[in-house]
Amino acid sequence: MKVKKAVIPAAGLGTRMLPVTKTVPKEMLPMVDRPVLQYIVQEAVAAGIEDILIITNRGKDVMEDYFDYAPELEDKLMQAGKDDLIELVHKPANLANIFFVRQKQTLGLGHAIYQARRFVGNEPFAVLLGDDIIRAKTPVTKQLIAAAEKYHASAVGVQQVSDEAIHRYSSVAVSPLEERVFSVSDMNEKPTIEEKFSNYAILGRYVLMPEVFEILANQKPGYGGEIQLTDALETLCHREDMVAVDFEGRRYDTGNLCGFLEATLDMALDHPETGAWLKAYMKDKVSKF
Repeated sequence: MKVKKAVIPAAGLGTRMLPVTKTVPKEMLPMVDRPVLQYIVQEAVAAGIEDILIITNRGKDVMEDYFDYAPELEDKLMQAGKDDLIELVHKPANLANIFFVRQKQTLGLGHAIYQARRFVGNEPFAVLLGDDIIRAKTPVTKQLIAAAEKYHASAVGVQQVSDEAIHRYSSVAVSPLEERVFSVSDMNEKPTIEEKFSNYAILGRYVLMPEVFEILANQKPGYGGEIQLTDALETLCHREDMVAVDFEGRRYDTGNLCGFLEATLDMALDHPETGAWLKAYMKDKVSKF
């Protein structure tokens, strides 16, 4: 099996980041010099993905504009002799074959993924949540693809979280296969401490077999009255093999203010144009406390 397609659900309302997300999609908020969504797309491309479907919603046309050419802007840059900036403007459009489809009703992550069934067809595919940036030496999606191809199974990206945090995620029941790779036998969505299977939580990355669409087509609403992807994956792991990869990487949930600021600071500290300045600025600010 080869994984060449990816789906990025980016149809959420961004309620944790209001009021800015009233008019600016959270996935398009600037992370230093590019939007959050570009980091997600770049990870997929670095993992060998060729075709990407982004699930959007009303009011998110700016995503399509960003991953397109901008002739008027490019003409102005050309007249000014700024060829390097033209190349920078072209880059998002040239990353991969990028397609868009709308989730006409916001009915949950499982419902959003179901919108990709025609795009995916009968192939395995990756899922990267549109507000989760994960920095890693080896792209996390590539780590999952390697495990999925080795075991001919769906794969979910996991890391251990605290008892206090597990209720915000999906908990998985696991047994070891090899270092950092586990077999998955069960899972549940946003469990209490008493309900959790383990402290391994699914964190924003998946490689799924197309059989998940048959399950999603008949999936009843679950937690929060929404069609949950976790509920469909629970059924899928009971029917066929599934693995969990304890991925190596630092995850940022940019869909909330603190996570967004953490990611912005870390990215800015590593950016060649802002790193030295920000370090000096932070030292100066801290010295005054």
